[in-house]
Amino acid sequence: MKRIIIPVDFSKYSEYALKTAASLARKHGAELTVMHMLELSESIFSSSSNEKNEETAFMLMLADKEFKKFLDKDYLEGLTVTPVIKHHKVLKEVDEVAKSINADLIVMGSKGHSDHDGVFTGSNTEKVVRHSDIPVLVVKEELDHTDFKNVVLATDFEEDNVAASKNAVNLLQSLGCEVTFLHVNLPNIGFLSTEEIEERRDAFLELTGHPEWRGHIKYVSDYSVEDGVLKYAVKTNADAIAVISHGRTGLNLFFGGSITEDVVNHAKRPVIAFKQ
Repeated sequence: MKRIIIPVDFSKYSEYALKTAASLARKHGAELTVMHMLELSESIFSSSSNEKNEETAFMLMLADKEFKKFLDKDYLEGLTVTPVIKHHKVLKEVDEVAKSINADLIVMGSKGHSDHDGVFTGSNTEKVVRHSDIPVLVVKEELDHTDFKNVVLATDFEEDNVAASKNAVNLLQSLGCEVTFLHVNLPNIGFLSTEEIEERRDAFLELTGHPEWRGHIKYVSDYSVEDGVLKYAVKTNADAIAVISHGRTGLNLFFGGSITEDVVNHAKRPVIAFKQ
């Protein structure tokens, strides 16, 4: 891991993310890019009005001052930290900046569903998770450690998840994680017999080219994927949960609706989302 990007709005949740990213950077020798978005209208920047230009300059000055204060942390000492201030198309620019610096990971803080306390909370975090091609680590509180030794990766054994699963395992193992694949068997239309689950598992493993993953696969039954994943994570005292996001198109049965976003919002543990 070489580069980590942290979008911040100067809230306490952003500081949770910054501290988490700093810990990961120190362990893996990574650089940090800390990004703040003003969310200004494009018209302000294209206008020739002196008044608007002065307003923009004033807001940039305030943001820069707040940024310097926010980054004045002992736990950042000795790390390479690059501050970036962007504007307009907030959610899109997170992924664009991450790609431009070849970031390996985006770390975000979130308090779950809320219309208050900053840009990167609730539904806005969901949007970054949904659209980012870069893995996104979401934290809800200050973590005692970033030794993610035991990570639960939700899976449905579908062929279109093979590439994302391999990418997820590669990143997680580089962080020193032991990955457990978890399939949640659902009632009614989503129900699969044991034989059907095993057939799907075997086909999935053949496609991945990793038959050794077989020993790291678990099954549970529950009324929803979200409940099954969250309960299993609690039962096994998992350090983090990993999910594969399908965006808003091509949603299959397992991740239909907003399961990835539900897990991100309701899990107390850190959640790492990988886009299909």
